[in-house]
Amino acid sequence: MYGDPDVVAHYIKQLILETRKQDLLEGIEQNRERLLDQPFVRSAHWNTIWEQIVNPATSRPHQPVIIIVAPRSCGSTTLALRLLAEHTAHDATVVKLDADWKTPSKGRLPLELAHAYQLDLKHPEKDQVSADFLDALSEHATHLRGCGSYLALTVAQDLWKDHRLSDRDGVQVVRLREAPDAQEVVEAHLDANGYGQLVTSLRSFPKAAASLRGLTAVAAVRAARSAVTAWKEHIHADSQQSRVRADTDGGTPATLEERIIAALTDWRGELDGRFGEMNSLHTHDNPSLTVDDRCLLLALAVQQSAPLPVVARSAAALMKAIEDVPEAPGAAAGFSPTLSALAGRGMRRRIQDVGGQVDMQDTVLFDRPAYGRAVLEYVWDNYDVMREPLLTWLVATAQSAEPEDHAVAALAELTVRHGSVDYLTTLGNLVGSSHPKVLGAVMESAVRNEHVGRLAWEALYGWAEKESYAPAVIALCQRVLEDSSVATSLAKRAMVRLRRVAHKNTGTTVVGQVQAAFDALVQHPTVAQRLAGEVQSWQQGKVSSARSGALAFLALMTRRHDGTPWLVGSPPTNIDVQRGVHDLLSSSETAAEAISRLTDWIRACADDPSAYTQLRDLLLPALRGHNMFEAGWRFMSGLRGISTVEGVSVADDFYNHLVDSRVRTVFPLEENLV
Repeated sequence: MYGDPDVVAHYIKQLILETRKQDLLEGIEQNRERLLDQPFVRSAHWNTIWEQIVNPATSRPHQPVIIIVAPRSCGSTTLALRLLAEHTAHDATVVKLDADWKTPSKGRLPLELAHAYQLDLKHPEKDQVSADFLDALSEHATHLRGCGSYLALTVAQDLWKDHRLSDRDGVQVVRLREAPDAQEVVEAHLDANGYGQLVTSLRSFPKAAASLRGLTAVAAVRAARSAVTAWKEHIHADSQQSRVRADTDGGTPATLEERIIAALTDWRGELDGRFGEMNSLHTHDNPSLTVDDRCLLLALAVQQSAPLPVVARSAAALMKAIEDVPEAPGAAAGFSPTLSALAGRGMRRRIQDVGGQVDMQDTVLFDRPAYGRAVLEYVWDNYDVMREPLLTWLVATAQSAEPEDHAVAALAELTVRHGSVDYLTTLGNLVGSSHPKVLGAVMESAVRNEHVGRLAWEALYGWAEKESYAPAVIALCQRVLEDSSVATSLAKRAMVRLRRVAHKNTGTTVVGQVQAAFDALVQHPTVAQRLAGEVQSWQQGKVSSARSGALAFLALMTRRHDGTPWLVGSPPTNIDVQRGVHDLLSSSETAAEAISRLTDWIRACADDPSAYTQLRDLLLPALRGHNMFEAGWRFMSGLRGISTVEGVSVADDFYNHLVDSRVRTVFPLEENLV
């Protein structure tokens, strides 16, 4: 024992003897006051569940581990977080954990004093709850109770299959069977966000209220946002909208009631008519659209408002995407698609027939975002053979690789519509190599989706080892890491996949893309620390970090602190800079890039005698040794034209320090600098 032995005599509040793994689940600390301020609705059924969990005598949960089994999208996460916020000690830290594991494991659960943890189990394969896990939770509950801590697990109903799953000592299982009343949820969210007047209006619209019946909690929150959007559209209708309506062949501005009803209805009744029996010709007494008008309606659903030629091209592109044969069945012999289109109604009339308007400048207005979403979802759900052509068409329609782009947003919504990543995988197969940035933008929306986020990250892990997918994986991971507000668990996952791209791909193109991403990311202090960790793993000999560590070191070479190279002035204590430079220079894969960046170091320090001397003395040992002869000459060649503040040639200076005077006549500087 070292030091003063009386330190062991001080009071120890609690000692838990338990083997804990280092890779504990990570989570995001929740603000208790903010949780309590969020809108919250408890139905009679929810009150019953609440009373089962909470001990009225102590106002604390009966058991330290609470398991809430519920249908998906029922609101169980909201219930669990609210219960922990209301019925745990005020000084307890509320943490929402991320189940980043291959199977539920007690050893991955964190254990700290005065903490209230919440954890969702929703992954169909990785979150399957077993009787053994419940037994382990019972043991964990003992330690939680000793720490004054709680754990609330919300489990998707379809994962609770084993008949042996039931209460254990310290573990209480409750079943949440339904969501709270959807209209009450909508009104609570509107009131909480300052739209009390809209609540009054909503109650006076019977058709709108009818549209809310039976919605899940997730859908009800979405409906509240849709109602607000409709209200804002009504209040803040701009001059362009008024002009467009004035220039059209009639039509009056929509009332607030019409907008609210349009925003909340699912439109299935009307769409059943629009997509009824196929017509070869349009007739006004039959609402069913011809196949080309169906393509047009889909184009409007995505674009909303755009110049008429853009809408026309988008609709035609979709028509082309779904043509399996040159001639559609039943078409007249010799009729080309162009002639068939020309024989149809004019674009202006067709747009009016499907609910759009055209002004005198041929600008289309389709001010029906909620209807547009319903159209896309209707076709997606009812025409299975249309899904892959739709994906291809939407990618080609995207104007930018941003999540806000209309086509990208539509892709993100459709591909995760049924809570899986099957169509994200299909999208990757279709356009992974041709449109990597669009695919990356869609995946960014997917990984941030609370329902399919983990599934999307898992798909990205597999994609990372394929050259065709690598650009999309790199683009997404870079965007996630550049977001300073992103959760630690997501940043960690992004870094793992970037490392895998570097490890599994040897092509110069992909390696260069990883290097470019690292060079951009190193300017962010938090990410720079992650890259420093990659270097440390590389220098510790971890095979999976060999290439990513080298690329990370090259990126760190570009980072500056007060104008000088960061690795020279204040390198992390866990990085051996001399060794890193030596290893990069001795490898044919990295020597050229390392020399280029070392030359930048010299230029940055040449005007400061002290900094230059420090840098030179740091580099000299790295330039000596096995396999460094060629690299040393190439390095000195790159130093030509650089002089110190005293006018001394840097190339000469390094030559005099590196080459023994006895062999300088054999290897003269001038002849070897080619």
